[in-house]
Formats: sequence, structure tokens, C-alpha cells
Amino acid sequence: MTSLCFVFMYIESVFIMQIFCFYNNTFYVFYHHRLARCGLSESHCEVVASVLKSNPSHLTELDMSGNKLQDSAVKLLCAGLESPNCRLETLRLMACGLSEFSCIYLAAALKSNPSHLRELDLSNKYSWSLTNNNLKDSGVMHLCGYLKSPGCGLETLRLMDCELSAISCDYLAAAMKSNPSHLRQLDLSNNILHDPDVKPLYDLKQSRDYRLETLRWS
Repeated sequence: MTSLCFVFMYIESVFIMQIFCFYNNTFYVFYHHRLARCGLSESHCEVVASVLKSNPSHLTELDMSGNKLQDSAVKLLCAGLESPNCRLETLRLMACGLSEFSCIYLAAALKSNPSHLRELDLSNKYSWSLTNNNLKDSGVMHLCGYLKSPGCGLETLRLMDCELSAISCDYLAAAMKSNPSHLRQLDLSNNILHDPDVKPLYDLKQSRDYRLETLRWS
């Protein structure tokens, strides 16, 4: 006989929705965590990090955009990202008040456990936000250390409106050239970029290892 059961879990003040589904004698687990614009802070990142470190961890998608996390909270979150139990595939931290230091923490954590993440979004999507990311070129330089990692499987990278200039394109092109990656989509929209600035990225098309399918920069 077919049965269907849903269980919702609360961990401290963070709403974690974990769905256990028993259907046709098979046990499924779906685990997504969307906490955009929820007024979260450092303590909540500690809770989420503990979920990422749990064994087994079913969390595959995490969206904490629009929260005033800042660098200190991202550092706590990275304790979960670097765990061998972490299976996260999508991470969105748009408009969270991040600087280049967050890129340092993220790059180090993802290099230590690089294989699962497929999408990373550090853009400034919310124009009304008072906690915009300010990564700048130095932040991209640190992220490129992760892109160069042999195990990096990132397919989508979004860095919209992050005050990037031509040097960021140089960093990205060098990283992709030194380690032909799985990167398919790169979004650099609304940055201080002009046609000559993105030329190093277009020049990569001559490489047989070029994987990029979509490049946005205007």
C-alpha cells in the first residue's frame, strides 16, 4: 500500500525543511534551504554549517541572499562547506555585505572539498539592499584559486554588479586556461567592463578545452 509522509524540522530559529517521502516502498529525502531576506546573522550560519557537516548531509541547495551576513558569518558557514560530508551543489549569497575576505574563506573551503558545488552566486541582485557585496578585483583573484583546483566542477558563476574591472577578466581567463574547467555560464553583468576588457575571455574560445557557453558582461 502506497503511503506519503512529510516531516518538517526546526533547528533553533532557522527553518529547515526536510521532506521525508515514503512512496512505493522507497524512502526519498529532499533537502533544500531557501532563506533569502530572512534577517539572518552569524548564529544562523553556525546552525546551517552544522547541517552541512552532518552525516549524511542531504542539503544540496542553499540560498541566504539578502541577509546581513558579512565576512564573519561566511567564515562560520565555510566550516560546513569544507566538511567531507557536505554535498552542496548550489550556493547563493547575493547582497550579503561580503568583501574580498569572504572570497578568501570560500576559496579555501571549496578547494578542500571542491567536487560537488555546481553553482555559485555572489552577485548584488537586490538594488534596495543596504548589504551589497563589495568583492572587487581582489576578491575575484582569490576565487580563481578555487577555479584552478583540479577537482573544481563549478558550472555557473555569477558576479553581477560587484565593482569588477578588466583585471578580473584577466584573473578568470588565466584560471580557466591553467585548469580547463567545467564552467558553462559566467555572468559579469553591471560591472565596469568594456569590449577590450573581456577579450581575454573570448580569446579562450580558440582552446579545444573551452567549455564556456554563456558569457554576460554588459
